[in-house]
Amino acid sequence: MEARLPHFRHGRFGGLVLLAVMSIAPAVHAQIAVSSNDNKVVNVDGVNKMVENPAPDNITIIDLGTSPPKIIGQLDVPGSVVGPPQSVAISPDESLALVVASTKIDPTDPKKTVPDNRLSVVDLKASPPAVVATIEVGASPTGVSFSPDGKLVLVANRGDGTVSVLTADGKTLTPVGKVELGDAKSGPCHVAFLPDGKRALVTRDGDHRISVLSVDGAKVEDTKAYMVGGIRPYSISVSSKGDLAVFTNQGGGQGDTDIISVIDLKKNPPRIVESHSVGQIPEGATFSPDGSLVAVTIQNGSNRPKTHQSYNDHGLVMVYRVDGGKLTFVAQAKAARWAQGVVWSRDGSTLLAQSMLDKTIDVLHFDGKNLSVTGHINVPGGPAGIRTVEK
Repeated sequence: MEARLPHFRHGRFGGLVLLAVMSIAPAVHAQIAVSSNDNKVVNVDGVNKMVENPAPDNITIIDLGTSPPKIIGQLDVPGSVVGPPQSVAISPDESLALVVASTKIDPTDPKKTVPDNRLSVVDLKASPPAVVATIEVGASPTGVSFSPDGKLVLVANRGDGTVSVLTADGKTLTPVGKVELGDAKSGPCHVAFLPDGKRALVTRDGDHRISVLSVDGAKVEDTKAYMVGGIRPYSISVSSKGDLAVFTNQGGGQGDTDIISVIDLKKNPPRIVESHSVGQIPEGATFSPDGSLVAVTIQNGSNRPKTHQSYNDHGLVMVYRVDGGKLTFVAQAKAARWAQGVVWSRDGSTLLAQSMLDKTIDVLHFDGKNLSVTGHINVPGGPAGIRTVEK
């Protein structure tokens, strides 16, 4: 594969520092983040358009354990902006990355996309990192997660109302079944394990439910218990403490303010206990590794035509503190136009927020009270999904 030369741009008007693509060498403080970048679709003055003869979709591998974060790898991997920005998963030992692709170019009409069904397995320890397997799952897979012990993988298939179940043994993933959610149009978007590995939550933007799955080894079942919060539940994140989950609601897309909601996992079955108004289209929500903070990306009208009454020239990244089982707003920053995913450094001081419109990943600093943009990482495509090891 021909090497690419990604770069880190420190400050919006700063100089360019080129970084050669390299293999991932072990480092004491390394923390791997993987961004899936979509080259098929761009937004031109509020209208999503297909790119003619696009470059391949790809992933950018970032060391979030350094300051500033730096790119340490790049390779072509199918992906898609369609779906929540949790289309990537990283194994607990950071040896593998999984990337799902919900759409691909229609082979009969390059001006359209059709559902995809691919899950790519990337060996992060290889030199250089490489795709070692491509597995067919359900229609339009959009969310993927490893179990806490790394032995099971669940994939939310938005196109057929199912969750794929795969076992993981070293670099080998084996499909072992699917969970039918009872409605092909339920739109399962993302699936997240609880820290004990015995349950998982599935957001369903087709019928506005969050399903509760039971997990016993490789046996995964729909408990039939579910919650109903806002309109079109989308991305979801579970605290490492196992007490709370938070999910975004995409709403009706008319420019109205939308909400994020909090689930109390101590209740049996879990129940939604509060919601917060956050603005137009909250896209990604992620707990900090210690479970004390939540970051949320808001599109804020930045993906609309400039003539639209709800247009803003910036997206938002918001930070909430977890306080007694509830969320308290702390800070926000103007960042991430057509915002997608967001992840935290292990110490909770650095965030990466994806800007699909600018083809950049904004680097933000949080000092406990204030949130500010400190730099930008340019990526070769629209960054559409991003994850770290969530612990």
